[in-house]
Amino acid sequence: MTIDLRTTYLGLPLAHPIVASAGPLTGRLDTLAALEEAGAAAVVLPSLFEEDADREMSFAFSASGLGSLVHAEATTPAPLAMLDVVQRHVRLVSDAKANLSIPVIASLNGTTTGGWTRHAVQLVDAGADALELNVYRIAADPHETSGSVEDEIIALVEAVRSQVHIPLAVKIGPFFSALPSFVRRLVGAGANGIVLFNRFYQPDIDLEELEVHPSLDLSTSADLRLPLRWTALLRGTVDADLALSGGVHTPADAVKALLVGATAVMTTSSVLRHGPTSITRLRDGLAGWLEEKGYHSVDQLRGSMAVGNVPDPDAYERANYLRVIQEANRRYGLIID
Repeated sequence: MTIDLRTTYLGLPLAHPIVASAGPLTGRLDTLAALEEAGAAAVVLPSLFEEDADREMSFAFSASGLGSLVHAEATTPAPLAMLDVVQRHVRLVSDAKANLSIPVIASLNGTTTGGWTRHAVQLVDAGADALELNVYRIAADPHETSGSVEDEIIALVEAVRSQVHIPLAVKIGPFFSALPSFVRRLVGAGANGIVLFNRFYQPDIDLEELEVHPSLDLSTSADLRLPLRWTALLRGTVDADLALSGGVHTPADAVKALLVGATAVMTTSSVLRHGPTSITRLRDGLAGWLEEKGYHSVDQLRGSMAVGNVPDPDAYERANYLRVIQEANRRYGLIID
């Protein structure tokens, strides 16, 4: 039996749902080609970070002596100063489009509205098929409210949408007090897709040097549970594609993502651990599972275990918490608060 793995994400036709998301291997043309060869349905390029462009701009001004010639209130950065970081990303987009036959999704992580819109236009002009807005926002200011943080993100999505015509995905973290409402606002602001979730890497403490330093831990299949729950809860409640990101390492993980309603299944850590062929393993394993269970297509499977399609929708909400506690009591003989 031939299994139809085809899907559509952000209006882009894909051969199957497995997408290589942003990471070191999507940042070079040779490894992008290897990912396509291994069967990736699309690729998300590494994010262009506004801070990197700004840092290089400041260094270039200082090294060239131009800094003393720039008025303190100037708002337009010198093109020469921003050449390296921005042009590297722009060139990667254009080279990827010229050499790959699969969709190329550019990624952007800004800090100011001007930065978001300016760099978004540059990536679109380079030929990106779609744009992922990578929202990494830590609300550490005690004077900020949850509403003001959400309003800020909505405003930036509206600003980018007003400047670009290609499909927009917004990659967010899970730390919003009323996530479904916020996602609906993102879609209203112009998002065509939502990526669940951005992993917020947590800093660690070096006890010898007494310094705070960054820490990177690749995901495991256990990390799938958070985006799995929220994809199930959001499926059918918003008019946008849902891409699940985080914890996809095995064909079973990919199947679960589709069961709860994901349009695209994104993976980075698996590719870093096992190389581009992990994409092949995920794709072929998905097809094998579908055939074994008698499914004819991905569309037939997708969303069949989302919150609106299961006998007990509460299993995705508070009832799940109670059942976990009860099971822990039975298994370990403990009382857990």
